[in-house]
Amino acid sequence: MDVKSRNYLLMNRQALEKDIKTSYIMDRMISDEVLTLQEEEKVKQQNTQKERAAMLINIILTKDNNSYRSFYNALLHEGYRDLAALLQDGIPAISSGNGKSSMDGMTSYVKTILCEGGVPQRPVVFVTRPKLVDAIKQKLCCLGSDPGWVTVYGMAGCGKTVLTAEALRDHQLLEDYFPGGVHWVSIGKQDKAGLLIKLQNLCSRLENDSTLSQRPPLNTEEAKDRLRLLMLRKYPRSLLILDDIWDSWVLKAFDNQCQVLITSRDRSVTDAVAGNKYEVHVESGLAHEKGLEILSLFVNMKISELPEQANCLVRECKGSPLVISLIGALLRDFPSRWEYYLKQLQNKQFKRIRKSSSYDYEALDEAMSISVEQLNDNYKDYYKDLSILPKDVKVPTKVLCILWDMETEEVEDILQEFVNKSLLFCDRNGKSFHYYLHDLQLDFLTEKNRNQLQELHKNIVNQYKKYYKLNTPVPSQEDCMYWYNFLAYHMAGANMQKELHDLMFSLDWIKAKTELVGPAHLIHEYVEYSSILDQKNGTVRENFQEFLSLNGHLLGRQPFPDIIQLGLCQPETSEVYQQAKLHAQRETGAFYLEWINKKSLKNLYRLVVRPHRDAVYHACFSKDRQRIASCGADKTLQVFKAESGERLVEISAHDDEILCCAFSADGEFVATCSADKKVKVWNSRTGQCRCVYEEHSEQVNCCQFSNRSGQYLLATCSNDTFIKLWDLNKKYCRNTMMGHVNSVNHCRFSPNDEYVASCSTDGTVKLWEARSANELKSIEIKDFFKNADDQPDDVEVLVKCCSWSGNGDMLLVVAKNKLLLFDVKTCDLLTQVIVSHHSTIQYCDFCPGDELVAVALSHCSVELWNIKSLSKVAYCRGHMSWVHCVAFSPDGSLFLTSSDDQTIRIWETKKVCQSSDAVLKSELDVVFHNGEVMILAIYNQKHLQLINGNADSVNMQTAAQESTISCCCLSEDLKFAAFGQESGTIKVLRLLDGKVLKSREAYRTSVQRCRFTSDCQTLISSAHDSVIQVWNWQLSECVFLRGHKEAIKDFRLLENSKLLSWSFDGTVKVWNITTGSTEKDFACHGGAVLSCAVSPDGSKFSSTSADKTAKIWSFESSSVLHELKGHEACVRCCTFSPNNKLLATGDDKGEIRIWDILTGALLHFCSPVTVDEGEPTHGGWVTDLSFSPDSKMLVSSGGYLKWWNVTTGESLQTFYTNGTNLKSIHVSPNFKVYVTVDNLGILYVLQKL
Repeated sequence: MDVKSRNYLLMNRQALEKDIKTSYIMDRMISDEVLTLQEEEKVKQQNTQKERAAMLINIILTKDNNSYRSFYNALLHEGYRDLAALLQDGIPAISSGNGKSSMDGMTSYVKTILCEGGVPQRPVVFVTRPKLVDAIKQKLCCLGSDPGWVTVYGMAGCGKTVLTAEALRDHQLLEDYFPGGVHWVSIGKQDKAGLLIKLQNLCSRLENDSTLSQRPPLNTEEAKDRLRLLMLRKYPRSLLILDDIWDSWVLKAFDNQCQVLITSRDRSVTDAVAGNKYEVHVESGLAHEKGLEILSLFVNMKISELPEQANCLVRECKGSPLVISLIGALLRDFPSRWEYYLKQLQNKQFKRIRKSSSYDYEALDEAMSISVEQLNDNYKDYYKDLSILPKDVKVPTKVLCILWDMETEEVEDILQEFVNKSLLFCDRNGKSFHYYLHDLQLDFLTEKNRNQLQELHKNIVNQYKKYYKLNTPVPSQEDCMYWYNFLAYHMAGANMQKELHDLMFSLDWIKAKTELVGPAHLIHEYVEYSSILDQKNGTVRENFQEFLSLNGHLLGRQPFPDIIQLGLCQPETSEVYQQAKLHAQRETGAFYLEWINKKSLKNLYRLVVRPHRDAVYHACFSKDRQRIASCGADKTLQVFKAESGERLVEISAHDDEILCCAFSADGEFVATCSADKKVKVWNSRTGQCRCVYEEHSEQVNCCQFSNRSGQYLLATCSNDTFIKLWDLNKKYCRNTMMGHVNSVNHCRFSPNDEYVASCSTDGTVKLWEARSANELKSIEIKDFFKNADDQPDDVEVLVKCCSWSGNGDMLLVVAKNKLLLFDVKTCDLLTQVIVSHHSTIQYCDFCPGDELVAVALSHCSVELWNIKSLSKVAYCRGHMSWVHCVAFSPDGSLFLTSSDDQTIRIWETKKVCQSSDAVLKSELDVVFHNGEVMILAIYNQKHLQLINGNADSVNMQTAAQESTISCCCLSEDLKFAAFGQESGTIKVLRLLDGKVLKSREAYRTSVQRCRFTSDCQTLISSAHDSVIQVWNWQLSECVFLRGHKEAIKDFRLLENSKLLSWSFDGTVKVWNITTGSTEKDFACHGGAVLSCAVSPDGSKFSSTSADKTAKIWSFESSSVLHELKGHEACVRCCTFSPNNKLLATGDDKGEIRIWDILTGALLHFCSPVTVDEGEPTHGGWVTDLSFSPDSKMLVSSGGYLKWWNVTTGESLQTFYTNGTNLKSIHVSPNFKVYVTVDNLGILYVLQKL
């Protein structure tokens, strides 16, 4: 809108708002097509007359000059002459057709000109497309007074004719550019005789008032000549419109130096004529909302009142105005047939969608087939080949070069012919061209060639095989992505079972494809083509699908993990494992590991996805269980398939972290709420923003839709202490619930939507009536947290979340480490459970069956509890960090968990409930003895287990101890074991029968370390204090080593009854364990000493520290030989190479450095290549290091295990453990067996292949 017009509206706004009644004014503006029905609805929703007038003016201010003119005319017509006079001087001047709406000056003059010229009237239902109308006007203005051609081209049914007619309804355009009038001729598909009749009719029309009524022209040449004279003498500066031109020879009859607009499907149709040429391309698709608008006008309903099928119908019509109008016209006559016509479209039964009065073709497929019939015969075959192209995919030229075995230029010439006839669309992408069919064209082709599709698919697969032979496409080739995405689709279409089997069950293909596009598409293909893949044996497909589902989060990252190594971790019966083993044995010089005790581990989850680049705060299932929505710290909303993890929608949704997301009951919408104080609602399929609510004044913590389909009621709660209810059909908040005095963390509708429950940091849970927003009940949760004297606990009780039982009778509430179950009617506490003493509950969810409750805990795990029996049913481990959310699927068969570790895991409830929760602590001891691997581990906190690592069997297990076991050790002869407890007690037992031989209450704090001397008679231990105890347990004598000022970090035995110890006080000491005296004292570092290592010749030791340095010391001179600087974090571990030449150090940044002992020079930097968002490849700290006997390899532990080439500093292999935080790695003397435990308590015994 012009600035001047805008200012007049703003200046006179108060007078207008005070006086006008909007309803009749809006009627006129709608008939002028400057106001939409949705905008009228928005105005009507306001409460008072003044508010309605204000809203209407706000809407007009966002529009163009036509709206101002229409508003002014409406005021005049409705008797507001004094108000219209205020706006009169602001009326914008009419310029050329640029930027003007189709209603510009639809005066009696225009009506007369168009009527005389035979321009078609508007269809009964018309929806404006102003951009395209303006584009046509603009090109007509470009003609000026010179002869020339404007071509409006596009595929069948895209609206060319209607838009052209609309562009002519413009007073200024006709008056300034075509004062001689306009003359419309519908041509269509014609032979010479038919064309002559059209020309004769046109001439007689133009001569109608002539006194000399001439005979009709006898041939086209005569007709052309007569037309030229008429246009020159009688109708100078007029416009000739030729609608629906098919052939360029037809145009020659009209090529007589006048101004012509033509509509055609063939862009190149004007190549045969002379003069200036302009083009307007009419896109094939209407926006979804426009499609709904057409349907609503046909059936005379508001968009909001249309049935559910309307959305699906518009989607199936692929945006084609023709098809939507065909359907709309049918529904007007048969209002109950929504479902019927939807099915016909879905089944491609175009013939049953019969004729619409405004279109020439009997049915949709006829309109399409006439276009195809115009092609010459060999071109028809090429066009038929396109029947098997996938929908909505732009295909590079190279794919069609392979299909037709032709040079690029030849292929481009053929395709250009299709493009010119609007049978194909072309997209220029940099230097190369990509081609695609409109969905309706593709539907038509597949329907027409249904019986030949299998052969056509077979042909493209064979051409691919012929071109690539045994190779696979490489990423630099333009066709590469096409084959990785669609080769399996073509093989399935051709029913080539063997080829599909070989492709989908090939680790090489999986590796290449997942590196390019991630695992989700492959998982989708296993599901999609399962009927073909399972014909011989369904187990193989299940093996591969499970492998990708459970390792997908690793396969989607950089650097790409070794897929052979991941395959070797599969069960030995799996086809994936067998293929991986063959690969590993074939590759000479490669380093692979066999996980020899993996049999005991069962995978309880069904899918692991990593859709976000940061913590995932919330995730939820759609009601049909097909999709999952998730959100988190990366400010995005993701929607993906629950079966495969395939991404459907990704939206950068907010300006700050997104804290919660929720599907509407019908799955059409997803709501998000954020720390940016906003609530937004999105279309879950298109990702378009439906509305934004900004009434909360602080971060919004939770959002949830009501449970009934079709009723879009949304509850949100915030740190501003309020809960708000929103109706999606209204712009502002419907109700605000006030009563909490601190942040509201969570809110939930009851199953029948009558109530809302809310949880707050103020220590209360409140129940509200949804309809009235009145507070019904309040429960003081802090009353249920008492201290030892039965007084209320002083600590603030933060109520985290709540969940309703399926019948709505009970409410489950979470605070601190307790689950509390309340009766909704009486607010009585029915039961309570203390879930954990070590961590807090982050979230909970009731299973729809009402017995099971899932609980997410801050220490990375999820537990399932039976709320009736008050027993823990299952313990789910898998996440590597805090779990923020847990949610059951609507039928309770699955549940998902989301975590700080950036993953979402989907679990099978039944499988999880049947599992046992055996967990090992990370403190263990290993003895490699006569080829056997004997492991002493702490099992479920209070038992000791002796495990044979080779056989994966438990040789001995102790009874439960009275206090938690904190550390353990084995004697070298495997006769004894010792363990320390959190109570400070140390015990020695016999391994043969597990009998405790000696016990000693040694400390007041938890025992941290214990080790036997080589003669097995003495046990050395340390705790959370500064004293080391040397206990001869057989003689019951004890020597105390006192001297450190702070807690001991660790110690190791030296030769000749010497002991090396290091402490948080920054010192390292050498002791004589017989006498208890200090022999050497080294003040090593300013910070805590975190590790020490002794050189193989015993002359030196190294120390590493929290001060980010490492040092090499001489035992003999007690002096520092080298100070090793360069680490950027705490140096956590160190080890000498067996050849006495190298020292390796590892730090908390995940970096490893290799130093020359002699010179102190840095030789290699084992650089963890940084991956997405700068995450270190070692997954955190480097906790332990060990060299191979030949000093050429190094193994390190941290977030997972890595093997390095010492000479080059390159990584040789990575072993991804299920959990993380590996505290140590035990390595066999021959460097072939490795033992560790992750933070999930899973034991790994790995053997080099």
